Amino acid sequence: MSELMDRLFLGAGAMKAGTTWTYSVLATHPGIWFTPEKEIHYFYAAHVRPDVLSEERRIDNVRRKLIGIDPAQSRAAAVRERLRWAASYLDGPLDEYWYRALFMGRPAGAWAADFSNLYALLPAEAWGRIAARTGRLRVLYTMREPVARLWSHLKFHLAITGQAEAVSDWDHDRLERFARQDFIWENAEYGAAVRRMRAGLPEGALMVSFHEEMHGDPAAGLARIERFLDLPPHAYPPALLSRRVNATAPTPVPGWFRERFAGDARRIAEELAELGLALPEAWAAAARGAVPAEP
Repeated sequence: MSELMDRLFLGAGAMKAGTTWTYSVLATHPGIWFTPEKEIHYFYAAHVRPDVLSEERRIDNVRRKLIGIDPAQSRAAAVRERLRWAASYLDGPLDEYWYRALFMGRPAGAWAADFSNLYALLPAEAWGRIAARTGRLRVLYTMREPVARLWSHLKFHLAITGQAEAVSDWDHDRLERFARQDFIWENAEYGAAVRRMRAGLPEGALMVSFHEEMHGDPAAGLARIERFLDLPPHAYPPALLSRRVNATAPTPVPGWFRERFAGDARRIAEELAELGLALPEAWAAAARGAVPAEP
């Protein structure tokens, strides 16, 4: 059986750590090719939860993201390509052939790129199997100061589920209990995610990135990714570098929230330091009480 992909670039950032911005910028590089759907989730479905790619969910994704056509703004060729891709996405069975077919439009020599927050939750053995089936595999894992990320994730989830008012209406204990639910909290365990990736991936296949450093110096952060992928430098559109993407409502992290999770943040930072990672100064500043700016 042939390999899954000759060149595969997976984004596995923590939820609300800036992966959508990174994707929107890297998608302009001619050496990186994303499908019309940024988050395919194939490997999470294959190794953890098949229902994330259920027929119902894929149909809903196509309805919401892929078939909106403005005749005044669209070109026939682009519409045809999008609809052809949507047809492949709705096809089956969901196996390696299905996944590979989603990248049929990729230019020769370009990286097939697939960014999914769920990939950060893959077990080590899944990473080993992906690496064994891929010619060249590169994985980018992005983190953000733990409490700021958790607060942003909490607001985002409440907003998309029609509960945005809960941020102000719920008491502190209820908000804390909500944030500590597994489906939100598992995204906060950066140390565990890095350990799983290191255990399953070959040496040199993993790049760890920090949201604060990427947005503090986008040019340097993007250049580091280009070197990681052995790609030539690209002139990214300046407007993209400063654009906010998928940002939550600008409600700063409350002091009480930071106090409730201060111990968790210290533990997570200590785990990363033990793994040999140098943390951004913004994390230490947040621990001293300085609230990081919203992305």
